[in-house]
This record gives sequence, structure tokens and C-alpha cells, in this order.
Amino acid sequence: METQLKVLFVHAGSAFYRVDRFKVGDFFGPVDLGLHLAGKYNSLNIGTGLLAGSIFPGASRLIFNGFSPAWGGFYISSMGGAGLVFDNLGINLLSIVGKAPVPSILYLNRDHAEEIDVEIVPVELNRVWQEGRRGLYAMMDHAFTLFGERYTTDPRILAVGPAARETDIGAIASVPIQRGRLSRVDTWAGRGGFGSKLLQQHGIAAVIYGGSFIDEDFRDRKVADAWFVDKYQKKMAAKDIESTTKYRFDPKLKTGGTFGVNYSTLAGRILFFNYRSIYLQEQERLDVHRKFILDHYLRQFNEETIEPKNQKHCGEPCAAVCKKMRGDFKKDYEPYQALGPLSGVFDQRAAEKLNHHSDIYGFDAISVGGVVAWLMECLAEEHLSPDELGVKGTPVFDLEAFDVEATSMHNADIGIQLLDAIIEKRGLLDLSQGARKFARHLCRTRGTQMRDGFVYTAYARKGWMVPNQYWTPGVLSPMSIMGKYYMHYGKDFLPPRELGRFDAKRLRGELIMDNLGCCRFHRGWAEEMLPDIMGSLFDLRDEYLQNNHITASRISSRNASIYWESGRNIDYIETFLKRQRDVEGNSDPELLKWIDRFAGDREEAALSYWYEIHKGIQESLREF
Repeated sequence: METQLKVLFVHAGSAFYRVDRFKVGDFFGPVDLGLHLAGKYNSLNIGTGLLAGSIFPGASRLIFNGFSPAWGGFYISSMGGAGLVFDNLGINLLSIVGKAPVPSILYLNRDHAEEIDVEIVPVELNRVWQEGRRGLYAMMDHAFTLFGERYTTDPRILAVGPAARETDIGAIASVPIQRGRLSRVDTWAGRGGFGSKLLQQHGIAAVIYGGSFIDEDFRDRKVADAWFVDKYQKKMAAKDIESTTKYRFDPKLKTGGTFGVNYSTLAGRILFFNYRSIYLQEQERLDVHRKFILDHYLRQFNEETIEPKNQKHCGEPCAAVCKKMRGDFKKDYEPYQALGPLSGVFDQRAAEKLNHHSDIYGFDAISVGGVVAWLMECLAEEHLSPDELGVKGTPVFDLEAFDVEATSMHNADIGIQLLDAIIEKRGLLDLSQGARKFARHLCRTRGTQMRDGFVYTAYARKGWMVPNQYWTPGVLSPMSIMGKYYMHYGKDFLPPRELGRFDAKRLRGELIMDNLGCCRFHRGWAEEMLPDIMGSLFDLRDEYLQNNHITASRISSRNASIYWESGRNIDYIETFLKRQRDVEGNSDPELLKWIDRFAGDREEAALSYWYEIHKGIQESLREF
């Protein structure tokens, strides 16, 4: 029988809904189908892959896509574990169109029924966001109080906070619900501002969903083990444990998770004080890494989280147990880096306080971390006054005067005030049209130096994205989707045109996993095995790979990336190249050529470097 993807369309303005079906082969999953639907309806699409609920580990990720209010183009974000409950609705994709007349909660339930029960119920945002745990968490609690008893199995809730109403970088968060209680293991679809899209464009502040629909998920472990043994000479579980070592516990480093492994290995590549670390000498960066990270920030994490094994999964049983916890606080590298060392915070108590405040508001922590770090430098350098940003006091961005605990807490308190000021639009702050447009406004009135400390990638007229927190040129590539790992983020030097080709290859690899709703933490086997699994289960291996190539090309065809606007972006590239020569001992003639070009004409070299990356991308992502 022909396999179909079932899409539930919900019109938020009228609560009318319908189910449409799309043949597998024409479309394969939430990304390629979401791209099609977003182009027709400007919908927010939320769904799972064909393997959701199966025995394949990490295959129940919930995928979000549509046109991002922050980036401006088609964007993809994802959330761990939330697809497992979504699969109980008996659909593959939820496509939200239209806008509710007042802010509302979308209720979806399929309890032993042929159809999904759909309701859209108004909610008082200000009142709910001020209740109990406040903000985004209060919205989850409110939705569960209203509807939780209607479900015979534990549902799942997607919720937004005030950042979704006041900015373009509002995230969507969720937590597993176990035996009728909301856990504290929050999972996020953060990048891209889909919380802002959900609330501002569709009027939805929360989605609660669940059901008891049972479909025929692949559960034959003997068959799966045979496939893995044939490919890797290991059974599926053994290969998966090997592939997820970094995210669970790496015995060589005696730590685990993105926080532990990345901070253990960054050394002189560490970024702090709004990227001003790139201007320091290598030994100065190494001293900071040893004194503030290894001996304090990372040590706290290892003692409080790794050694007592305070780790959870995202709601999908998984060997990676990547959610590294201390009480209510979940520790991931990029949020605790952007709202950590990048913002002048090197202590766990201070970072917890700042990150949790961001989470209550429902921000994309990486993007708002980049903004906070930039504004803190503006304060430290007296480009902007505390009154102009609605805060009291100024941060300390000076190593000589830095006490790892006291100064970190001082800076975290300034960061919290900035988050409050962004939400309340104090002073000059108004990020409703995005931080890039705000920076452009400052430039017109105070000069381009106001923007030169703000590190971001630019897209079309207003689109922007704070890069992934790695000191490598790939994170500033002119790709059609940035801020995710749809680019090469390795620490090695690649000639820029070759870097563009590697970016394109990474995009196609990530799409293989995202279009089947598989977590990238399992990419050690998933990227190469998933096409074979599609061949074994649906006899569509080659078709899936061809579709993947076409989907990547169609996403890239909309690429409206803009040449670097911030002077620090250029410095970011140039200092990386010099460090490759001076610290890593790289004598590649191509590297030395680019260093000389930057020394001769910095602006011309940067423009040529950017376009060379662009060339490699474009020549690699043509449809055929």
C-alpha cells in the first residue's frame, strides 16, 4: 500500500482544520514538505520524520520550519524528544496558517478517535506570564492545568514567553511530562525565532498535544541489528553508544555533554568579552582558559553534574542522556557560552541566573547572548550610557580587575537588566524589528562604530543571526541557513572556496537527518545509514538521496546572504588565519596568501574571501 505523509492544517483564525495526504516519494518528511507548504501558505510547520516512534535511537525529534522572522528566509529548527508524543496524533505534520484574533492556546488530542480533537482557546498573556514560575514556564503550567486531565496518556506542551511578543528571537520550549507531572528538563527549538512566528503571525502562545493513536512503527531489532552489523560489525545499540560518547561521557576527557567536551578542548580558541579575546595573545587566552574555565567554570560543572551523573534524556529514551542538569538548570555549551564567557560570566551560579532569566522570557539564548555581549561592550566602552539602555551600572570587561565569582555575578546582573530592558523597551532599546535593524539605526545617528562590535551574519534586508560559538570562518559563511550546523565548523583552515564546498556538503548531510526527524547527536551512524534504511523499509534509497540534493538546492536558491556588515566579522576571520599560522604552525601557501592579502587591503581581502566561500556554496548546490 502507498505510504503517505498526513498533514493536519489548522487555521488559527477560525479553528477550521483538515487533513491532507502527500505521497512518500513526492515528499519524504517535515523539511521538504514544510518548504513546499511554507511557500504556499507562509505556515509554521511542526512535524516528525517517518521513523518517529521506531526503535532507531534519536529518531523522534520534532522539526519546526517556515520563514523565520529573525533570519528572513526559510529556516529549520528542532526539538529533542517532543516527536515521540506527536507521533501519538497519527499525523506527520501540523501546519498552522492564519492568525487567531486574540492570543490563544491550541489544543490537539486524539484519544481512541478517528479524528483529532482541535480547539483554540484564548489566553491572557500578561496574567499567565506573571503567574507561578513566570514567563514561558507559567504558560506551560497554565496549558496543562486547563487541558491535562483530558489526556489518557501524558501529553506534551510547546510554549512561548514574552520574548516572542516583543522581539523576533522568541523561542519555543517544551518539557517531558511523566506520570502527570511536568519535568524540569526543558528542550528548545531556539534558533530562528519560531516562538515569535507562532505568537505574532499565528496568535498561538502554546500548543498542547497528545493521544493514543498507535501506528505500525518499525520495531524489529533483529533486522536492524543485522543492518548495523553488516555496515559496522556492531549491533545498533553498540554503534549508537560509540557514536554518542561525547554527549554522554568521554572517558579520555573525564567529562561529557557539549558543555564539558567543548570547554575541555577549546584552549586558545576560547571566545569571551564579546569576541574581544580574538585580539589577545595566545598565552593570554590560554591563561583565561586555565584559570577561569578549567579551574572554575568547567570544574564546577564536572563536580556538580558529571560526577554525580545528573543527566537526563529529552523525553525519548536514549543512550546519549545529553541533558546535563544541576537541579532545574540544564547545561549546554552554546547558551552557557553566549550568556557566559561571551558576556563576561565565568561562574556557574552567575551563568545559571542569567540563562534562567533568558529562558523565562523565552529567548533564543544564543542570539540574545550575542546581543547582550555587544550591548555590554557598548556600556563598558561608554559608546552607550546605562540610562540609554535602561540599566544601572556598567559591566567589567577587563581581565586585570576580574574576580571569577564576584565579577561574573556583577556582569550577570547587568545582563539580566538588559534582558528586562529589551522586553520593556527601556531607553533606546527596541528589538521588535531585530537587533540588526536596531544596530543600523544606531549607526545612522552615532556612526558605524556602534555596529562594529556586533558579530552576526546578515540575510536580505533585516535578517540576522548570532553565529555558533566557535572561532572558525565557517560560522560566518554566506549560507542560506545560518546559526545551525548547516556549515563547516571545524577548527582547521580550508581555502575559502573549498570551505564553501564543505558548507554545502554539511547542509546536505544535516538535511538527511532533519528530514527524517533524527537527532544530529547520532550522526555518527545516522547520516550514512538513514538512506539505506529508507531503501530497506520503503525501497526509496536513491529517491531519498536525490530528493535531499534537490531540497538543499531549493533552500539555497533563496539565498540572500549579505556581505559582512560588522568590522569585527572581518577581524574574526583575519585573526583566525593569523592564529593558524602563528599558533597551529600551518604553513599552507593558500593560508599565507590570504594573510598577506588582509595585510595589504583588509576590506578588499574580506570581500574576496566572502565571495570565494559563496562561489564554493553556489557551485555545489545547483540542482543539476
